Amino acid sequence: MPYFDAASSAPLHPVARQALQASLDEGWADPARLYREGRRARLLLDAAREAAAEAVGCRPDELSFTGSGTQSVHSGIYGSLSGRRRVGRHLVVSSVEHSSVLHSAASHEAAGGSLTEVAVDRTGRVSPEAYAAALRPDTALAALQSANHEVGTLQPVAEVAELCRAAEVPLFVDAAQSLAWGPVEGAWSILAASAHKWGGPAGVGLLAVRKGVRFAPQGPPDERESGRAPGFENIPAIVAAAASLRAVRAEAEAEAARLRDLVDLIRARVVEVVPEVEVVGDPVRRLPHLVTFSCLYVDGETLLHELDRAEFSVSSGSSCTSSTLTPSHVLRAMGVLSEGNVRVSLPFGTPAEDVDRFLDVLTWVVTAVRTKLGAPAAAAGPVTAAGPGTASEAAGAGAGAGAGAAAGNGDLTVDSLGRLCPIPVIELAKAIGDLPVGGVVTVLADDEAARLDIPAWCEMRDQEYLGEHPVDGGTAYRVRRRS
Repeated sequence: MPYFDAASSAPLHPVARQALQASLDEGWADPARLYREGRRARLLLDAAREAAAEAVGCRPDELSFTGSGTQSVHSGIYGSLSGRRRVGRHLVVSSVEHSSVLHSAASHEAAGGSLTEVAVDRTGRVSPEAYAAALRPDTALAALQSANHEVGTLQPVAEVAELCRAAEVPLFVDAAQSLAWGPVEGAWSILAASAHKWGGPAGVGLLAVRKGVRFAPQGPPDERESGRAPGFENIPAIVAAAASLRAVRAEAEAEAARLRDLVDLIRARVVEVVPEVEVVGDPVRRLPHLVTFSCLYVDGETLLHELDRAEFSVSSGSSCTSSTLTPSHVLRAMGVLSEGNVRVSLPFGTPAEDVDRFLDVLTWVVTAVRTKLGAPAAAAGPVTAAGPGTASEAAGAGAGAGAGAAAGNGDLTVDSLGRLCPIPVIELAKAIGDLPVGGVVTVLADDEAARLDIPAWCEMRDQEYLGEHPVDGGTAYRVRRRS
C-alpha cells in the first residue's frame, strides 16, 4: 500500500533499524557512569551527537537530544525567551508555523508576553521586509520555520536571520521538515528537529543552541543534555536517529531530484485530470517531495477515506477532516481553498508507478465524491447558466441543500446554515448560474470553512467577492456574478 504521508512521519529507515537493534546490546547503561558499560554507552552517545551536529551544521556541544520534536520546540522557545527576559517579552512568529510553535507563542502571550504574527502571501512565504518590520527593541526572540509542513514552501531563513542579527534578536528555526534534505542556511541561533520526520525512530528530537545565545533552561535543573532535556537518554533510539540522518543525507541530492520530478508530475497532471482544483504552495521554492492541492466541491474526510480504500495513505489540512471543524491555520493564513485538501508527501524510494496509479485513482475518487454530494455539473468547466428552474430547485438538488430565495431586485439568498464544508460552496455554485451578470448571491453559513472557501471559490471562478457580515446564527457571504 503506497504511503504518501512522509511529512507526518517517514517510514523507519533500514539504517535506523539496524542501528537500533545493534545499540540495544551496547547502549543500555548509564552514560554518566565510569565503569565499562557506562563508557560504552557514552561512546555511542558522543558519536551520535557528533554525527547529528555535523548534519545540523553546529558544534557537538551545542546540540542536545530531547524526547521529541515538540519538546525541542517548547524548550527552545521558552529557554530563549527566559534567557532574554531583560531585553523584553516580545515574540515574533510567522502565521504558518507548526502548531507546537504557535501553542508556545499562545502560552507566552497568555502569561503576559506580547506577540506579533507575520503574514504570508498566497504561496505561504513570508516577506523578509515584513519580518524586519515586526522586530522591536523589546523583541526577545523571532521564530521562522525552514519549510512549511503543509504546503512545502521554503522560507527565506537566511535573509531573515541576517535581519535578526542586525537587530540583535536570536532566530529560532523549526527545521523538522527540511533537515533530511540539507542543513539550514544562515545565521540562525536556535534550531529544533524531529527524528521521525527523516526515518529515525519516534521519541527523539534535536535542539541546537549556538554559543553566545542567552538561554535559560526551564523546569527543575538536570545534569543531562546541558539541562535542556531532563531524564535518562534513550541511547539506542538516539543512535538510530543519528545514523538514519547521516544515511538520508548521503542519498538526499539524488533522491531530491528524483522526487521533485514526481512531484512536478503531480502538480502538472492533477489540474488536467481533476477539474476545479487549486495547487497551493510555492511552485519553485519548495521541498522536493511535497505537494498540496485542494479540490472544489469535495468533502475532505470522504476523499481521504476513499483514497485509503484505494490503498493510498495521504494527509489533509481540510476542515472536513478536523475534529475542530476549523480550516488549517496554514491554508487560512494563505487565503487559499481548504475544502477537499490533499497533501502528498513522498517518502524516500517512492516508485514512479505508484504516483501514476495515484493520479488515475484520484480522478475517479473525486468524481465519485462530487457526484455523491450533488456538486454542480459546471464543476467540469467554466461557469454557465443553470438552465430552467428556480434557484431554490438548484440549491435543493443533492446533499439536502438549503432553499434559495429571490430578493426583489433578482438577487438570491441561499440558506446553508447548519451545513458543513463543502455544501455552502456547492449551493453557491448552483445558485449563481441562475443570476444575470451583475446579480448577487448571499450565502448564509455557520461553517468556519466557508469564510475561507467562498472567497477562494470566487478567485478560482472569476467571480466578485463582496465581503461578509454577521447574521443570526452565522455569517452572510455576498458574491456578485461577473461572467
